[in-house]
Amino acid sequence: MKGLVICWGRKVACLNGAAAYQLPTLSQGGTMSQLQSPWELYQQSMPHDLDVEMEPMAPCPSFPDPSNDFDRNIPRICGVCGDKATGFHFNAMTCEGCKGFFRRSMKRKAMFTCPFNGDCKITKDNRRHCQACRLKRCVDIGMMKEFILTDEEVQRKREMIMKRKEEEALKERLKPKLLEEQQQVIEILLEAHRKTYDPTYSDFNQFRPPVRDGSDRRSTSRSSSLIQGFTSSEDSSDTFSSSPEPRMFSNLDQSEDSDESAAMSIDFSHLSMLPHLADLVSYSIQKVIGFAKMIPGFKDLTAEDQIALLKSSAIEVIMLRSNQSFSLEDMSWTCGSNDFKYQISDVTQAGHSLELLEPLVKFQISLKKLDLHEEEHVLLMAICILSPDRPGVQDTALVESIQDRLSEILQTYILCRHPPPGNRLLYPKMIQKLADLRSLNEEHSKQYRCLSFLPEHSMQLTPLVLEVFGNEIS
Repeated sequence: MKGLVICWGRKVACLNGAAAYQLPTLSQGGTMSQLQSPWELYQQSMPHDLDVEMEPMAPCPSFPDPSNDFDRNIPRICGVCGDKATGFHFNAMTCEGCKGFFRRSMKRKAMFTCPFNGDCKITKDNRRHCQACRLKRCVDIGMMKEFILTDEEVQRKREMIMKRKEEEALKERLKPKLLEEQQQVIEILLEAHRKTYDPTYSDFNQFRPPVRDGSDRRSTSRSSSLIQGFTSSEDSSDTFSSSPEPRMFSNLDQSEDSDESAAMSIDFSHLSMLPHLADLVSYSIQKVIGFAKMIPGFKDLTAEDQIALLKSSAIEVIMLRSNQSFSLEDMSWTCGSNDFKYQISDVTQAGHSLELLEPLVKFQISLKKLDLHEEEHVLLMAICILSPDRPGVQDTALVESIQDRLSEILQTYILCRHPPPGNRLLYPKMIQKLADLRSLNEEHSKQYRCLSFLPEHSMQLTPLVLEVFGNEIS
């Protein structure tokens, strides 16, 4: 059945191939009685081919263009009485009152007679005065009885709506939700992180000042080449945007593709940045320890297991914390003023091989691009610390149970709070970052071991750094 959609006062647009025709407007001197019956017009305009183009029509100044009929920001007017329309009903834009009137009249096959001259002007206020002219107006704007559902169809439609609502309600009930206990754990971790991280980096002024050796042009040049290489071919796989932390770590981190002999070839005669970055790492270790102590369940472990976990994971957590200050624009770590803006060349001046920095920078780039929520970031740090396979851990079962609990909270949070498309495969990507950190940890151990061989350089390290990484010297 082809239907007509009529915009009163200007034009009638046809649906399903029916032709459009022009109606005289009341402002042009036409009256309701002068209008030709739409049923006759419809029969006259019935196309033999369904692909009939609509006639071009002048835009209507009083009503929106049909293409904008469904724009919620444009007011819609009932074509029968001028009241506020609620949508298309039975093939015409009408209000709820005229919709119900037309449906009742068609179902009852009502026959109305106008007590006047048959051309009553229907308005919102007088639409109940003359049912005959109101019904005539309904037909004139294109309302069709064929669009009225039977009682059986109405019942089926109601059942479908009810079924859809039940399915949506069931889906909502089955959707993972953060339990109150899980939310409390997240809030505790967020508070722990904020207490152990200063976004102003004001404490950096207490470190031994950074001394950059401008004569090390070779390292600077190679660092610039490395940065350009990363900029031209960015890794779009994963990434993380988390919380800030000092950059000393940059020096500690190394590439997994280099071997110990490459690290041994470092020129240790120009380590001007070592004292400053050593203080930075020591400061970061203190913050990691403070954060770990506030992780729910961490204090339930023995002191020996706590120490074992911290010694093994400290450098990895510092790498995670440092990601917030990492910039994708110039591949540097910016911690406040320019004095604390750390380039790759600064890391090489602290005794670390440039060849070992490549996987670290790749890690920072991919982690940054994950764009993690702060909640996800703190959970990832906690999971990193509570790893049961760390060397020296005795009660692996207890550590694993705590880590499993944190992992479950992280997965639930991603499902509930991280919108698509960013949440797609986000959890496995984050777990892969933990595997990447293990490789970086191993490379850092090699670099630290080489650095510690020389007493004049190991003397620049702080007691805390020597205690945490001391097991790597032997």
